[in-house]
Amino acid sequence: MAKGLILGVILLASMLAGSMGNKDWGFGFNYTDWLQKHRSWYRHHHPNKTQEAPNKIIVGGSQHWRFNFSYADWAFNHGPFYLNDVLVFKYDPPMGNDSHPHSVYQLPDLWSFVKCDLSNAKQLSNATQGAGEGFEVVLDKWQPYYFACGESNGFHCDVGRMKFFVMPMLRAWRT
Repeated sequence: MAKGLILGVILLASMLAGSMGNKDWGFGFNYTDWLQKHRSWYRHHHPNKTQEAPNKIIVGGSQHWRFNFSYADWAFNHGPFYLNDVLVFKYDPPMGNDSHPHSVYQLPDLWSFVKCDLSNAKQLSNATQGAGEGFEVVLDKWQPYYFACGESNGFHCDVGRMKFFVMPMLRAWRT
């Protein structure tokens, strides 16, 4: 019971922090949410307005997906992320015995994310899929997405800080 309550408080606090960091959201009336609910009315009354295309975002920027980089800081500083944005994970494939492979897993919930528990995670890409143009993940649902490197039984996630989460926001109509 207490564990569930703690997780709920952490999730609520993280969602509020993400919402407050989003320039489209504010205290009081949420026009972004209102526009999404009233899209047909808005299109009829504002026919020349267009919606922005999804962004393609390289995870970690020029640092890519690597060990000992703070992806939590990166996600906070490069947000907000929006529904249908594309995250691109780029990483070098393993080369010989001295290399350390990486992968991308999607964790099912906040508790798995906090603990780097990969037992119920879904592998999205293996050690070779990050080469070249990288591996793409579309944020196609309005839900929290928890990502981690699954290599070395969670060591890269836990010690190497190769984990982050995003909560995609609804995109506002631009004038």
